[in-house]
Amino acid sequence: MLMATIYIVGVLVGLIATQGGAATRLSFALLWPLGPLAFVITVAGLLVVAAVAFPLFGVILAAALGAAWWWLR
Repeated sequence: MLMATIYIVGVLVGLIATQGGAATRLSFALLWPLGPLAFVITVAGLLVVAAVAFPLFGVILAAALGAAWWWLR
């Protein structure tokens, strides 16, 4: 219920605050959740590249991910 409310509020804000024609407003209003998803994908990609470029960071990242996996399982 909370997620639906957040989505509906985001759609309403997108319809009101977006500049452009009706099709542009409707597209942005309905697709706004893709923005945070794109952020997560970008950050994950940057972490992978950093792990390859800086091996010490990669070891620390692998250890942190392993510890998180072990703790959550």
